Amino acid sequence: MRISKLFFPTLKEAPKDASIQSHVLMVRAGLIKKVSSGIYSMLPLGNRVVKKVENIIREEMNRIGGNEFLLPVLIPGDMWKQSDRWFSMGAELFRLRDRNLQDYVLAPTHEEVFTALLKDHIKSYRDLPLTVYHIGPKFRDEIRPRFGVMRSKTFTMKDAYSFHTSSDSESLDATYNDMASAYRKIFQRCGLNTIPVAADSGTMGGSASEEFMVPARVGEEEIVQCSSCGYVANRERAECQQENMEYENTGELELIHTPGVKTISDLTGFLDRGPEQLIKTLLFKTSEGGYIIALVRGDLEVNETKLKNHLGVPEIEKADPDDVLKSLGIPLGFAGPIGVTGTSVIGDNSIKNVRGGVTGANRKDYHYKNVNAGRDFTPETYTDLRLVGEGDRCPRCGKRLSLFRGIELGHIFKLGDKYTRAFDVSYLDEAGEAKTPLMGCYGIGVERTVAAVIEQNHDENGIIWPISISPYHVIILPIKYTGRMKEVSDGLYDELQAVGIETLLDDRELRPGVKFKDADLIGIPYRINIGDKGLSEESVELVHRRSGKKEQVDPGEIGPFVRDKVEQELKSFS
Repeated sequence: MRISKLFFPTLKEAPKDASIQSHVLMVRAGLIKKVSSGIYSMLPLGNRVVKKVENIIREEMNRIGGNEFLLPVLIPGDMWKQSDRWFSMGAELFRLRDRNLQDYVLAPTHEEVFTALLKDHIKSYRDLPLTVYHIGPKFRDEIRPRFGVMRSKTFTMKDAYSFHTSSDSESLDATYNDMASAYRKIFQRCGLNTIPVAADSGTMGGSASEEFMVPARVGEEEIVQCSSCGYVANRERAECQQENMEYENTGELELIHTPGVKTISDLTGFLDRGPEQLIKTLLFKTSEGGYIIALVRGDLEVNETKLKNHLGVPEIEKADPDDVLKSLGIPLGFAGPIGVTGTSVIGDNSIKNVRGGVTGANRKDYHYKNVNAGRDFTPETYTDLRLVGEGDRCPRCGKRLSLFRGIELGHIFKLGDKYTRAFDVSYLDEAGEAKTPLMGCYGIGVERTVAAVIEQNHDENGIIWPISISPYHVIILPIKYTGRMKEVSDGLYDELQAVGIETLLDDRELRPGVKFKDADLIGIPYRINIGDKGLSEESVELVHRRSGKKEQVDPGEIGPFVRDKVEQELKSFS
């Protein structure tokens, strides 16, 4: 491609609304352009990268037996009502109506469509297992679109689904493992270092779930990791060993006056006690309208995802203080489990052995001290509700855990029969009995993968593309596009194009410094500088974008020389 014919709107300055490097560089390098908040157009260079990522995904999906479909993004709302996600997905779901007032959804994912589509074709155990996938646009009404294409309202996703007989969990396990292996290959071929982590399935449903994370300072996900045994999990799901705290039984329950003392910090100062001696009481409202009281030790936090999963409800939220006071008679800042009626109380394992503790008395300006769990209150159940933190003990080996931030690129689930049961999908087994198939679900965000590559591969001058997904392999940069420089540049361009090397030719009449800056900004792996001085000595300069290494090569040999380098490097990613 000659740059004079390429739509190539590079910028010198970073956009004001960009706070991470991938967003800055994708705009400055002319890969994307903002349409509105959370909506971006993919420009020619960016589109080439996206298509290369899609092709890598497609090759690996086909390699493990995936069948590619092209599905609509406009989906009848009745399908989503049938799966119950019309209600459970909440405000992120784009809902609309046609002229006949029929409900529709702009697809955020395609479980419903694939399940309904295949219902008429899965009739016998001989039809299974089956793996299908789709690469296309998705839509989610993000409450805070940010970080460019990292979290946007419309994006490209590969979503795959597998269907299996209910009696053959080994088949689902095998496909799940094939997908996990394929994902590792996909991200490796894109030049990414990823970490698979155990994750929560969220509104997708199902049991086993694994996310593929790229460590990044700007990542929105928090990951818990043990450097000793390799345990790693999303913080929403992470577990840790329970510490054996020692408590003294300090006597009978006592009501104390604590005027204006509402927070854990205020209470520890007022009573001169450590937060581990306090029982933190939090009130939540479920999506079904009921209230729940969750208890955790004063120095810990409640993991709302664990609580939601324990309750088996789609969503929970912190209860409104005025509503709680009106409905339960509990004032803000003075809640506790003693004498509570009209709602369930769930205790974290950390409070099971508390003796001589402190908790709210459900009366304004009053607390109880000398609280003993089991004697003074008994939760409905004890379970793991705590949010794991830095320095907690690994659940496997007992060593200290650490936290890091990551960007989620892919997510795989074992869905079970959540969707096949909702859509009444059945097949006849070997004995002629009707059974419900099991499903797996496997997604990858395409533009998010591109952004993650940039987060891991850039310097102060711009992007440094892995050659496997670079928009072009080589850029030819004549200092002036005239005379012999033009002649050599044109000849080399035709030569490289003829052997399949994707090449840019900078034929613009601009100052060399501008050309060099643009070449570094867009990150093409190899740059060939052609100037009068070098040609007078029968030499052109080959510059490696990643290492900065420069090599002087005879103009007559540069074509085969570069071709060999490109082909060898591409092979390392295949």
